[in-house]
Amino acid sequence: MSVRPPPARPHIALNPSTYSSRSDWIEDDAWDSASDEDDPPKPESSTASSSRVPVPTRPTQHSSTSTLAFSYTHVSAPNPSSYPPRENPPQNGWTIVKTKTVSSTQPEESRDEPPVDADVEGDMILGDLEPDQMEPMTILPPAPKGGSDQGIIREDVNEIVDDPLVAVRHRPRRADTSLRQPSPPTSPESAERTEKLMRERSIRTNRRHKFVECLSSQDVNIAELRKLAWAGIPSDLRPMAWQLLLGYLPLPTPLRASTLARKRGEYLSLVQLAFARDREGLDQQIWHQIEIDVPRTRPGVRLWMHAATQRALERILYVWAIRHPASGYVQGINDLATPFFQVFLSAYIDSDPEAFDPATLPPRVLEAVEADAFWCLSRLLDGIQDNYIFAQPGIQRSVRRMAELVARIDKPLSAHLDAQNVEFMQFAFRWMNCLLMREISVRNTIRMWDTYLAEGPDAFSQFHLYVCSAFLVKWSDKLRQMDFQGIIMFLQSLPTQDWGDHEIEMLLSEAFVLNSIWHNAQSHFIGK
Repeated sequence: MSVRPPPARPHIALNPSTYSSRSDWIEDDAWDSASDEDDPPKPESSTASSSRVPVPTRPTQHSSTSTLAFSYTHVSAPNPSSYPPRENPPQNGWTIVKTKTVSSTQPEESRDEPPVDADVEGDMILGDLEPDQMEPMTILPPAPKGGSDQGIIREDVNEIVDDPLVAVRHRPRRADTSLRQPSPPTSPESAERTEKLMRERSIRTNRRHKFVECLSSQDVNIAELRKLAWAGIPSDLRPMAWQLLLGYLPLPTPLRASTLARKRGEYLSLVQLAFARDREGLDQQIWHQIEIDVPRTRPGVRLWMHAATQRALERILYVWAIRHPASGYVQGINDLATPFFQVFLSAYIDSDPEAFDPATLPPRVLEAVEADAFWCLSRLLDGIQDNYIFAQPGIQRSVRRMAELVARIDKPLSAHLDAQNVEFMQFAFRWMNCLLMREISVRNTIRMWDTYLAEGPDAFSQFHLYVCSAFLVKWSDKLRQMDFQGIIMFLQSLPTQDWGDHEIEMLLSEAFVLNSIWHNAQSHFIGK
């Protein structure tokens, strides 16, 4: 049974070559909750939407939290400079199609040390985050069958759909130059490098064997899986591990095939019901905002420029929105769906998911990727839904608690921010709302989510609070040398585009220490 597509509409994508520089800070691109309002948003004029908003001037006094929450929630299109630029953006030769811009108004118990193996280190996933630019362009056509851009589809995709363990046990290994037998050393320095390479290869192999052994058991030990996942999950094992950690995939092996078939069938029924009357039967306010946001998702990344990916994302977002009327669709939830879709797609291919056209997959496989992404996104949002209901109380509470925590762990920084009339809501709102996806690369976000999922169901709200606090304190020395304008500009365009495994690991470790110290000392949160 095929999935009914959403109503046809022009397909657009984005040209990464037109991104503005990071210094052109415009305005906060925090998500808004326009879908929660009774009246649909009114589009701005093309003149107003194209003009730049000047850098904010230093206020004379504090604004109220509620005022800041409103002003930073209901904003126009995302700010291009909030994304780290790509060093070498691809030159695709796309044709620009100018369009009018539409403005939207829209824990586990603490431990003494991180739960990692004493003899192994975590594998880190690296990458660059493409900038967000609102310049629409023609969409990429589907890749021709057998074309060079098509990617490599695994031969056992139909078996993986029914049993994810097939992908774990029979994963073809791609060539990895780092694992090749090193050349004989010719100097003491090269001998040291060779020894280090061999040691790292042994660590990765040992770590992978532990994951495979855990995932292959008849009844997965979730505590052991969490311990392993905290330091990062090998990319080819991540699809199954994420589904287990989220509780979507049953721990006992015999229950998985029937559970997956049932959940995917439920999602298919929801899609068919939602789009049974085509466009006339849709909630126009929700659908309008989704139509705006989907083409803006991951600009410059080929995966999200393909029609098949955009149609799948539209269905995921719309079905979720009508199933959650208390919040509806909130601008930016589209970003949270992208890691799930990309990770689950990777289970069926042996090439880079970000360069892959899902239209080349068998329809049954693409439907499985879409359904799995929907249910896992739903489980994530269930834990942070008060971030998206009216007035977004979850975010306001988290930002307030972050300010109180920073005042205790870095008093000089807190005092300087206060002296400069900088309120946490002016920058931390987006950190909480977007789960730092605007501040670090998506591939590093995926790595960070390994640890969040290992921490437990509350990590995206509780542990994330400590990650954001450690993230701010990291820049303490620089921030204390800046005035209001410099602080705001710096925090809106952080130099994280070159972050790798070491920086992410240090951030998570520092957050773990803060969590261990302060989580059971809730009295430091004045306004719980």
